Amino acid sequence: MSDRVIDLEETATHTGPKGVINDWRRFKLESMDQENMSAAKKELLRQMSSPSGPKDDARANLNRKMSVQEYELLKEEDEGCLKKYRKRCMQEMHDKLSFGPKFEGVHDLDSGEAFLEVIEKEHYSTVVVVHIYKIGVKGCEELNNCFDCLATEYPTVKFCRIDAVASGASERFSDEVLPTLLVYKAGELLGNFLACTQHLNEEFFATDVEAFLNSYGLLPEKELAALEDEEENDVE
Repeated sequence: MSDRVIDLEETATHTGPKGVINDWRRFKLESMDQENMSAAKKELLRQMSSPSGPKDDARANLNRKMSVQEYELLKEEDEGCLKKYRKRCMQEMHDKLSFGPKFEGVHDLDSGEAFLEVIEKEHYSTVVVVHIYKIGVKGCEELNNCFDCLATEYPTVKFCRIDAVASGASERFSDEVLPTLLVYKAGELLGNFLACTQHLNEEFFATDVEAFLNSYGLLPEKELAALEDEEENDVE
């Protein structure tokens, strides 16, 4: 069996089947716990990676055939490593396809001017969700708490809140129409939900607000988050 070899001849590119194998091999080597590895495995890993060799030698080493011993080393704990590799690939894809800025937390607007600025000057691809509230009005505090949760789940969405009085339009946004949700993109109003809690249960949570906005197609997909949930379930 020692004479057998696993043919992993490949190029240094990340495209095509050979490129994917090459990328996976590198990731596997980089992610291995070398501190707790036996001396024999460390030496084998050093021979496989050869980081200090000349460029041509390194390329030749990358394209050479893999021995059975090397294959057995790479095969150990492949399932967990493969999940990490999938996650990294999905993250890279997600980053490439995610246009526009990312945000942290909910943005508190303190004036009508700040309200207009966030609508008119935000990146054209960014969805802006604004909660107009008033302290003491039923549902406003709960919705503010939901925004705190949703802002962490949707970093490419700009969640904002503004007190109706501070907005300078308290006559328009009376207590009867609060809390109000306004959704914009590229300066265009996509959603206008007055007294929005009437569409929710008496007791509601961030997932309920999320489902409500998704029912109108106002939030982006969470493909990466879905993959992470799937991996967590697999671990359990």
